[in-house]
Amino acid sequence: MTPQQRIRLARRHAGLSQAALGAAVGVQRSAVGHWEAAQGKFPSAAHLREVAMVTGVQFEWLATGRGKMTLSPDTALDSVAAVDAILVDDPLELRLLGAFRDAPTLAKAPLVELAEQLALQRTGRPRGTREAARIPS
Repeated sequence: MTPQQRIRLARRHAGLSQAALGAAVGVQRSAVGHWEAAQGKFPSAAHLREVAMVTGVQFEWLATGRGKMTLSPDTALDSVAAVDAILVDDPLELRLLGAFRDAPTLAKAPLVELAEQLALQRTGRPRGTREAARIPS
């Protein structure tokens, strides 16, 4: 089975249209169509990871054809990436985190800088190591 066929099978197994999968992964429907076409392009690793998570299939199976297609219940629980886990109790912090994750890539650095500037105005001092971790503009 080709990678394109595995992507199509995973999408259909999850009961999603190309448009619905594209929306869930953050791409146009046409991109999903290209991924599924016989001579289509292979998605990036990040998009393939998203496809696996959205459709509930094993990433290794989707990427290589090895292993089982579907996740066992234990694996499904363990497969949530730490970066995607919500470990926030404060509702305002959760809103801020959600806004950051939903922001376009180019808007993320300015969003962090804005939050740092607001914190600086409030406390009168820089935010320690976070200041050094800023992305250069």
